[in-house]
This record gives sequence, C-alpha cells and structure tokens, in this order.
Amino acid sequence: MIELIPAIDLIDGKCVRLTQGDYDTKKVYNEDPLEVAKAFEDNGIRRLHVVDLDGAREGRIINYRTLERLATRTSLVIDFGGGLKAEEDVEIAFESGAQMVTGGSIAVRKPEVFLSWIQRFGPERIILGADAKAKKIAISGWEETTDRELIPFIQSYVEKGITKTICTDIGRDGMLQGPAIELYKEIKEQLPALYLIASGGVGSLQDIEHLAEAGVPAVIFGKAIYEGRIALKDLARFAG
Repeated sequence: MIELIPAIDLIDGKCVRLTQGDYDTKKVYNEDPLEVAKAFEDNGIRRLHVVDLDGAREGRIINYRTLERLATRTSLVIDFGGGLKAEEDVEIAFESGAQMVTGGSIAVRKPEVFLSWIQRFGPERIILGADAKAKKIAISGWEETTDRELIPFIQSYVEKGITKTICTDIGRDGMLQGPAIELYKEIKEQLPALYLIASGGVGSLQDIEHLAEAGVPAVIFGKAIYEGRIALKDLARFAG
C-alpha cells in the first residue's frame, strides 16, 4: 500500500499552494494550517509534509512556530523542509517537533554540510529533496535550474547513506494533470532499494492508484485536496 503524505506549504504562517514553484501564483487555502492538519488526521492520515516557503526563499528556517503547533497538537509524523541551510536550522526543526527534515538546495550547494547532517542525525531522519525540471536538479525554491542530472544526483547520495528521497517534477507541480509516473519507474528501476516519495501533479485518487501500481512507496500531494479533486472521506478509505 502506498503511503499517503498530504502537504502543507507555509507562507506567513498560512496554508498556501504555488503552481510550478512560482511565488506569484500563491493562493491561500486556509489561514490556520492546524485546522487543515487536524482534518487530515481525522481522516486516517498519519504523515504530513510541511514546507516553509518563506524559509526556502530566505535561506533560513522561518515558520518553525507553526511547525511547533502542528507537532504538539496532532499526532502526525511530520517531515519539514524549506530554508534548512545550517545545522542550527535542522536543530530548530527537530526541537519544534519535526521527526524528519528534507534538504534540497543544501545537498547541491554544500554537500559536505548535508552529509554531516546524515552522520549526526542518522539517515532515517534526513530526506533528500530532489526537485527536477526536465530531469535537471532545481534549487532555491525552484528559482534556479542546475546542470546536475536527476538520477545520478540521487544515486550519489544513496551511496552515501540516504534511504529516502522526495522527487518533485516541477513541470507538473500544481498542474493537477498527473504525476511523472515514467520518471518514477525509471528511478525505481535504477535505485530499487530507495524509498521514493513522488511529488507533483497528483490531481485525482486514480493518480495515486497509478503510482501504487507502479511500485512507488509514497506520494506527497496537496492541491488536489484543496481544490476538491480528492475528498477527504475518499482519502480515509484509501489510507485504511
């Protein structure tokens, strides 16, 4: 069974979504992310993906107070990302209740720092964020595309101990037109032991079913719920 991981993206402490990582497309869905998180929990969800979009832009953790509220007032297992550039940021995230953190840009810009996190906190608590545009790694809140090839980039960190990767196809993110299933199949074929978390493009329950059929272990999705494409009650049945 595929693991369902709803996403809450934060700007100014509010639950928002962007389209293809463009901050100009920001849409506020709820002023109180805790209300959203509790609704997920009430419908059988156990995991939550929280992204500090302010932090991703500023290069430092910002919405940790909101993370703390989510962690202390629900029993959801939370992974947190966005703006984690120094060990102090990671410590703040864990102290605020995150059980895992995701590093994306830092793994590209300062691999020695990211590797030190794996060594200090353990690979079970550090997730590699591999966001891609046309199979090239993108960083800095997706505002910059690098020349790093996606799969070799992931593989280089698997060889250094990473076991979990969130892979987002930026071209599909927020479009609700289906996930990059062929890309995920390719990653799974080349890195079969990797716990691959698909992200971007989910627009229906059928999309999640197709990912499950493709052998993808977990999926992150958000806009489909906020736009009413996936009903929470259906999510509950799927989660069960």
